[in-house]
Amino acid sequence: MIQSLLIANRGEIAVRIIRTCREMGIRTVVAYSQADADSLPVRLADEHVCVGPAPARESYLNIRNLVTAGVLSGCDALHPGVGFLAENAGFARDVKDAGLVFVGPDPEVIDLLGDKIRAKHSAKDLGIPVIPGSSGSVNNAEEALHAADGIGYPVIVKAAAGGGGKGMRIVHGGSQLADVLAIASQEAEKAFSDGTVYLEKYLENPRHVEIQIVADRKGNVVHLGERDCTVQQNHQKLIEESPSPVVTPALRARMGEDAVRLLRGLGYTGAGTVEFLVKEGKHYFMEVNARVQVEHPVSEMVTGIDIIRQQLLAASDESLEITQDQVRLGAYALECRINARSAGRVTQFMSPGGFGVRMDTFLYAGYHVPPWYDHLVAKLIVTGQNRAEGVRRMERALSELVIEGIATNIESQKKILAHPRFRSGDYGTGFLGEILKEGAL
Repeated sequence: MIQSLLIANRGEIAVRIIRTCREMGIRTVVAYSQADADSLPVRLADEHVCVGPAPARESYLNIRNLVTAGVLSGCDALHPGVGFLAENAGFARDVKDAGLVFVGPDPEVIDLLGDKIRAKHSAKDLGIPVIPGSSGSVNNAEEALHAADGIGYPVIVKAAAGGGGKGMRIVHGGSQLADVLAIASQEAEKAFSDGTVYLEKYLENPRHVEIQIVADRKGNVVHLGERDCTVQQNHQKLIEESPSPVVTPALRARMGEDAVRLLRGLGYTGAGTVEFLVKEGKHYFMEVNARVQVEHPVSEMVTGIDIIRQQLLAASDESLEITQDQVRLGAYALECRINARSAGRVTQFMSPGGFGVRMDTFLYAGYHVPPWYDHLVAKLIVTGQNRAEGVRRMERALSELVIEGIATNIESQKKILAHPRFRSGDYGTGFLGEILKEGAL
């Protein structure tokens, strides 16, 4: 069993990992930047070590410093958290080469899944439905035009190594394709040091639904139901819920079986998420997030299973504590991401509470939110007997949440929840853009 863990991340995910480690009796060491010296993870961890200046490239993306911190602090494992280097196969290799356990899948699996083209081929080979698209990368306008004619417009240009909406462009006709292809490739090169792109059929206004997986090295692969992540802006998720308003028990079973089959076939270990697009009752494989995700608390609240705990058990070569037939999906859970719209000092902070309310955050009154990193500062999660109760509880919880001194998206989240389309559950990934045009936000 892991005895001592370096947490190579910051913010709420570092706090989240520390809490489970404390319950499991695992010593924690937090790697932090100079900008995070007064952060909550630094205060909560058993030990802490500074790995560089504020810029992420000199600290949270500095592989040498992070690995050295793990070794010199006497850790036997390293948790990459989310973002930063969490899906970097080179980092995972360096961690293992240094004699540390990497809490995540093997580097070879990360490599494969980090290439969306290879991941898509793997899914297709296993009989999992995929979105129609080019057979591989498209290297020039001529190849792209030929592929698009076979797929049918509209198409979407995607970065093979991408994520977060970077290197993605929608094309409605051939006259646009050459220019868009060049722009997407350049953006992908800048963001991921890999300009490889491919084409897929663009599904108009689908649902974005993902399946949470946990897996160990003994062949146990278990899914924890779905999360609906359809409410998003510029491909960045804002609200997640489970169960999805559009997923039937039959569709849930098919998606869960496909997700398990894919990750078992790849020899996946740890926590991961298989993402699908859902359109007219059919699901299509999109990609795998080879790490724990920001929205994992939704699945935890629905199932009562600590995903970080299962992740640490798997990394320790121990069996999961659950089998598929032991997973029981509760009624409903909903998460709102609270994003900072400015940096600065938090002058007042009051967390909501009450029945069925969970708050994952690293904020406290007096804390200075730095300008260097991701704008996510808190995740508010609620449960309910059904969706209507869950939404009402979230509205109540948001009304109690006080964050002063910095600008946030709390009021925008309230407006989204109050919108008739959200209440009805009948919307697609274009929902937020539509209500922005209405002036509802």
